[in-house]
Amino acid sequence: MSREQFWFFHPFRVRYSEIDGQGVVFNAHYLTYFDTTITEYFRALGFDQYADAQASGIDFHVVKSLIEYKAPVRFDWELDVGARVARIGNSSLVFELAIFLKGGTEALVTGEIVWVYTNQETHRPVTIPASMRALIATRERHLAARDLTPAGTASGPA
Repeated sequence: MSREQFWFFHPFRVRYSEIDGQGVVFNAHYLTYFDTTITEYFRALGFDQYADAQASGIDFHVVKSLIEYKAPVRFDWELDVGARVARIGNSSLVFELAIFLKGGTEALVTGEIVWVYTNQETHRPVTIPASMRALIATRERHLAARDLTPAGTASGPA
């Protein structure tokens, strides 16, 4: 993944509490970086995910997380974590993420997180609403028209 693939970045500085005995970021902390970045991604879009979930009873469940370590990340490094929605399914969002040195172009770590939009009482998937698809599409111009229309609905003029 290249830096140019992302419109959104969130900054971090590696804290001492995040490194392991080898002096590199302990593996579990990368998911925290990714999760925080996704939260800030939605904030940058103007979407309050927490308030929406409280009001609607529908929220996302993480169903897949993948991390690929390309280079060590060390204490006190300043980082830019990029996030983008790579695909939208009927009830799922696929995020691609990458960690770069501040201002750097080479990804040190990459990841994929898959969320499923879920009724919080039944824990069953529900369709991602058109309004959320449209909001994401304002910044994710690479998404195909099929990503912006839920399955089973018309995608063009009747």
